[in-house]
Amino acid sequence: MNLPCILIPAIVGILCGILGYLIGKMGSKPDSNALSVNIEAELESYKAKLKNCQADLKEQNGYFAELSKAYELNLATSTFPFNADLAASVFGKPVILDDLKIVEGIGPKIEELFNAAGIKTWKALSTSSVDQLQQILDAGGDRFAVHDPSTWAKQSELAYQGKWEELKKWQDELDGGKVE
Repeated sequence: MNLPCILIPAIVGILCGILGYLIGKMGSKPDSNALSVNIEAELESYKAKLKNCQADLKEQNGYFAELSKAYELNLATSTFPFNADLAASVFGKPVILDDLKIVEGIGPKIEELFNAAGIKTWKALSTSSVDQLQQILDAGGDRFAVHDPSTWAKQSELAYQGKWEELKKWQDELDGGKVE
C-alpha cells in the first residue's frame, strides 16, 4: 500500500472540514433571541438600579428637610451673647442691647414706630421683611415713607449676632442706611 495515496486524501478531508466549519461560522447570524434576552436582562438591571437611586434620593430629601427644620428651629431659638464692651470699642460709644438706633437709617422716631408695631429687638427686626418694614413706615406718614429699609434687617442681624466689626465696616459704606 502506498502511504501518500492514503495520507493525501486524509489531509485534504481534514482541511476541507476545517474550512467548511470556518465558512459556516462566518456566514451565520448571531442568535437574535439570545441577544434580546440579554438586552432585556440588562434593562431590568438598570430599572432596579434606578429604583434604588430614587429611593436613596427620597431618603436624602427627607434627611435634608429634617436638617432644614432643625436649622430653622435652632436659629429661631438660639441667642447670641451681647458683649457691650466689644460693641462700644467698635462704635466708640456705649451700645445698649436691642437699641434699634444702632441700625444706620433708624432714628428715635422710627424706633418708636417699630416698637409700636411689635418690633422691639434686633432679632425681631432681622426677621422682618423689607415689605413689612416699609408698610410700618408708610403707616407712620409721608415723613417716614421716604426711608429705605432694604438694609435694616441685615444690619440688625449683624448686631444680634454680635458681628460688630462687620456691621461697622458695612455702615461706613452706607449712606443713611442705603447702599450708595
